[in-house]
Amino acid sequence: MVLLNTSKSNRSYAILGTGALGGFYGARLQQSGTEVHFLLRSDYQHVRHHGLTIDSVQGDFKLPQVNAYASVEQMPPCDVVVIALKTTQNHLLPQLLPPLVGENSTVLVLQNGLGVEAEVAQIVGPEKVMGGLCFICSNKVGPGHIHHLDYGAIVLGQYSANYQPCSITQRMADIAEDFRQANIPIELTEDLFLARWQKLVWNIPFNGLSVVLDATTEEMMANPAVQSLAEQLMREVQIAAGACGRSLPDSYVQKMLDHTAKMKPYRTSMKIDYDEHRPLEIKAIFGNPLDSAQQAGAKIPQVEMLYQQLQFLDARNRSVGV
Repeated sequence: MVLLNTSKSNRSYAILGTGALGGFYGARLQQSGTEVHFLLRSDYQHVRHHGLTIDSVQGDFKLPQVNAYASVEQMPPCDVVVIALKTTQNHLLPQLLPPLVGENSTVLVLQNGLGVEAEVAQIVGPEKVMGGLCFICSNKVGPGHIHHLDYGAIVLGQYSANYQPCSITQRMADIAEDFRQANIPIELTEDLFLARWQKLVWNIPFNGLSVVLDATTEEMMANPAVQSLAEQLMREVQIAAGACGRSLPDSYVQKMLDHTAKMKPYRTSMKIDYDEHRPLEIKAIFGNPLDSAQQAGAKIPQVEMLYQQLQFLDARNRSVGV
């Protein structure tokens, strides 16, 4: 059993995207006593009648009843609106966010890639937007059923125009405390842009190569040639970050390699999307960082080649899946 602090948050949360990530974090928040409202699509009827089931390395649990909704018009405005959708669905945000975002609401973007907060800021205003980087191995294995394999920590930062570093605010600290009460490790950062580049050090090589090579993290790390290729891609991300004004030490690259080597065998989220013939998040994870690097004068040819390969595979895969 997971031991939780019994004090309750007075903030309400909306979860947009009740999948492997949003389903896990939202369920943990509700389990700790927080008021949570879940937006669902294909799982709506199942979750409405049966709730959410979480199989976790930190202790399995079930929520027999949750606040489940098929549309945002049915949901109440919430203090914190969590975007846990894939970035390929961000074109829906201009319709999804306004009914949920009140005058004092915060929009927390738990998505991969670069530049995602800027998209949201255009809809709700930059002062309402925070970004979260999730370091978690979690998969959706059935309707309303999440399998949490490993990790789970979040790095949280305030968004600002042009991603200038920001001080840690009371609002950030309050939201972080809600996640800590739910036994979710969370770290606050003054530099969200740096945190985004740090996450890309892992996401670019392992999400991309998992699709191109049809491999799990374990298979990739067991092969010296692929491990070397992953490291080369990481070094290019390091170069790109440096050109964009954010320094990543060599030790961070090695840290990510070491974490991946110890990770339980994991099929990445991009590989799952590919296997299910869903659109891949290649624009946010590859295209946006590549554009930023090129504008800053940095050349990252192996990342560019991986991006081009993924564009081809994504287009062909979606046409086959229709």
